[in-house]
Amino acid sequence: MTDRPSFREVLDRLEAVVRELERNDVDLDRALALFEQGVRELRDARALLEAAELKVRKVVEEADGTLGFTDPDV
Repeated sequence: MTDRPSFREVLDRLEAVVRELERNDVDLDRALALFEQGVRELRDARALLEAAELKVRKVVEEADGTLGFTDPDV
């Protein structure tokens, strides 16, 4: 079992940060702290997505060692 949060958990935390930042009564110090937390959550989400992409690449790898991966950005 791992202590690493799931992508859904990270995304939920990021959405909570955004909701709080969108409120009109957040003071500057709290807004800055929330922004920093949001950046951390975004980095965590990106790391989880990159790890998932590596897993997908391994699954798609063909028997001869070449990669049958299509770049989704193209």
